[in-house]
Amino acid sequence: MAELKDTCGRLRQNLIDAGCGQQTTDSCMDWFSKGDTANMLPVLAKHRRALLDEPHREQKRIDCLDYLVYTIRCSK
Repeated sequence: MAELKDTCGRLRQNLIDAGCGQQTTDSCMDWFSKGDTANMLPVLAKHRRALLDEPHREQKRIDCLDYLVYTIRCSK
């Protein structure tokens, strides 16, 4: 039983560290406790896509700034 509790604790901490919200964390923990980890996969994939959106947005902004700097330098 201690091993299962430790696994649950590690899973919960991993979900929190990954930035999952309370509802996602609770749902995943519930599915895990029922042995229904297949339901976790689409939820985790969706969260992963959402996390990737942020660096992609920021990269687009950096690209815009780089282009602006490039055009300013080329105009001199």
